[in-house]
Amino acid sequence: QVQLVESGGGEVQAGESLTLSCAASKIYFSLTSGAWYRQAPGKEREEVATLLPGGKVFYGDDVKGRVNISRDNAKNTLYLQMNALTSEDTGVYYCKARSYDRQRDYWGRGTQVTVSS
Repeated sequence: QVQLVESGGGEVQAGESLTLSCAASKIYFSLTSGAWYRQAPGKEREEVATLLPGGKVFYGDDVKGRVNISRDNAKNTLYLQMNALTSEDTGVYYCKARSYDRQRDYWGRGTQVTVSS
């Protein structure tokens, strides 16, 4: 079965950088869209960034210019590099992969990011 495992979260100071990783099994990011979402306490889950198989990327308005989504096809891993972090970036970050037939989404369990000011 498809598994997505996030890692790289932690506690950082405002202004610092962090890179999250999402290792996939039984699905390939090179063949389907991969995305990062986040959920802050008391808020709905929101899209942070999406990377399509062909390389096109989308970024949420709140993070444009500060984050970069990428993938390593050999490692079948999706990354999210985040710079100039603020307390508003605090939340649980989830990795998502769309099924090949686009009928469902697969989610990881999330990794916590806490930014201290």
